[in-house]
Amino acid sequence: TGGKDRRSGLILTIPLCLEQTSMDELSVTLDYLLSIPSEKCKARGFTVIVDGRKSQWNVVKTVVLMLQNVVPAEVSLVCVVKPDEFWDKKVTHFCFWKEKDRLGFEVILVSANKLTRYIEPCQLTEDFGGTLTYDHMDWLNKRLVFEKFTKESTSLLDELALINNGSDKGTQQERERSIDLNFLPSVDPETVLQTGHELLSELQQRRFNGSDGGVSWSPMDDELLAQPQVMKLLDSLREQYTRYQEVCRQRSKRTQLEEIQQKVMQVVNWLEGPGSEQLRTQWGIGDSIRASQALQQKHEEIESQHSEWFAVYVELNQQIAALLNAGDEEDLVELKALQQQLSDVCYRQASQLEFRQNLLQAALEFHSVAQDLSQQLDGLLGMLCVDVAPADGASIQQTLKLLEEKLKSVDLGLQGLREKGQSLLDQISNQASWAYGKDVTIENKENVDHIQGVMEDMQLRKQRCEDMVDVRRLKMLQMVQLFKCEEDAAQAVEWLSELLDALLKTHIRLGDDAQETKVLLEKHRKFVDVAQSTYDYGRQLLQATVVLCQSLRCTSRSSGDTLPRLNRVWKQFTVTSEERVHRLETAVAFHSTAEKILQECPEQPEAFYEMEQFDEIEAVGKSLLDRLTVPVVYPDGSEQYFGSPSDMASAAEHIREKMKLVSLKKQQLKQPEATTPES
Repeated sequence: TGGKDRRSGLILTIPLCLEQTSMDELSVTLDYLLSIPSEKCKARGFTVIVDGRKSQWNVVKTVVLMLQNVVPAEVSLVCVVKPDEFWDKKVTHFCFWKEKDRLGFEVILVSANKLTRYIEPCQLTEDFGGTLTYDHMDWLNKRLVFEKFTKESTSLLDELALINNGSDKGTQQERERSIDLNFLPSVDPETVLQTGHELLSELQQRRFNGSDGGVSWSPMDDELLAQPQVMKLLDSLREQYTRYQEVCRQRSKRTQLEEIQQKVMQVVNWLEGPGSEQLRTQWGIGDSIRASQALQQKHEEIESQHSEWFAVYVELNQQIAALLNAGDEEDLVELKALQQQLSDVCYRQASQLEFRQNLLQAALEFHSVAQDLSQQLDGLLGMLCVDVAPADGASIQQTLKLLEEKLKSVDLGLQGLREKGQSLLDQISNQASWAYGKDVTIENKENVDHIQGVMEDMQLRKQRCEDMVDVRRLKMLQMVQLFKCEEDAAQAVEWLSELLDALLKTHIRLGDDAQETKVLLEKHRKFVDVAQSTYDYGRQLLQATVVLCQSLRCTSRSSGDTLPRLNRVWKQFTVTSEERVHRLETAVAFHSTAEKILQECPEQPEAFYEMEQFDEIEAVGKSLLDRLTVPVVYPDGSEQYFGSPSDMASAAEHIREKMKLVSLKKQQLKQPEATTPES
């Protein structure tokens, strides 16, 4: 328990119980416990407390006698703690004090409450009325840890010494063989060292805390050799483990270097062997999008295989860089040579893969542009093969615009095809530099011929389409002109109809005098000139439609519709215009004669001999009045009046007034003629 008697000897407590006690196990336990203290401590002797309060007398007696054989020299006093007044009769049959000389130590029977007569209370546990704090399970656990550490550390020291000593002698091969035989210790040195440090920390904490910290003097103190032994073992372990780590480091470095060399050669051999052979067999570019895509898929499979080796290269490069940073001069040259060799091969192979990938991508783009251009040419050709039957000029213009846009798109597509083709040809011309001495003239010639053939074929198809577009453009322009002529001719008919309508509805005045009527007549002639120009313009347009229809080999609608309408309106206009001219001329004659008569002076003698003029003017006035009431009769039998009835009535009223003035003038002239004979 850590308690001591008055001679500073250790106290050994043997608690007995009701169960059967094995003497053999007890003997082994005592041997173990007595082996723990130092020789100096053993020389001071032991005081043994046999706690027999829960046991039988014969067991106690057997244990006491056994002490004679186990520890006779070290035991100075045996205190048998008895139950209160239980063994008195049996003690009379065997007195230990009489056997002192034979036993070699003194045996006393004592009650638990009287044990302090022989041992200080501070050195006794609470079981015997003392104040010494002791936790047997804690002691047992610490002791087990100590025993385990001692055993493992001792075994580990032997193993490490064997490994380290084997690495210090003989040649390099011998060292490697000795290391291989005992390379891994049976236990983890780090774990053993950690256990030792924890144990040492616990022992040092108990020692320095002492009773002030609430913990009594521990039986695991340095007096029992625990702490010094742990420290000595830890020092030896650290020394051997440091040497062992260096041995492992050297071996690991050598092994790592050999593994790197082996992996480098594996990468180099594969890239320069099967990897290069795969690329040597892939030189085509395909003759279509599908073929190029198939070649790309094959190339992706090749790249996938290369990627696995490139991943190994990256890992190896990192490992070599780490070793170079470690700064081992003896391996520096070899590592740099390995790194350079690996990098050269990998970069060369990666460049070939990238070149091949770019070539296939360029070929795919070339075939894609060629296919798009071919589809555009097919669409344009299909559009040109369909006969044009538009409804009007606007639809023709829209179709023509679409045709021009398609042709422009074809031009751009052909230009793009030429650019892609030239770029692909440039890449193929550089392909020989990656051939590794292989003659690729035949493969390149096939590729070049295919590319040039595609471009020439597209050029010929585009030229044929251009020729057809020129013909179609001319035809469509003629059709636009035809529709324009027909539209303008129809417009001329409308204009002429509007002129006729204006003539009938607005050209109704006959003038108040001769001068005004002459002005109206002159305006009417100009109005007729405009109508004549409109009619001539319509006739010219209809003649042009006939020519265009003959050129286009199509039937014009103007021959059966517009031309008859134009002629019919023109005839109606002509008849109406002639009637208008006749009325104006009659009005001019009427106003001129009337104004002449009304302006003559009565003193003029010749006026008495011109009475027939009055009759003439009356006849002209009546004729003009009659015409105002007569409609215009067209060749088809239809009739049309000038203006409204009120307009005609107003014009007739003015003529009648002037006729009244003329009649009054006539009467004035007749009166002097009647008075002359009478006189």
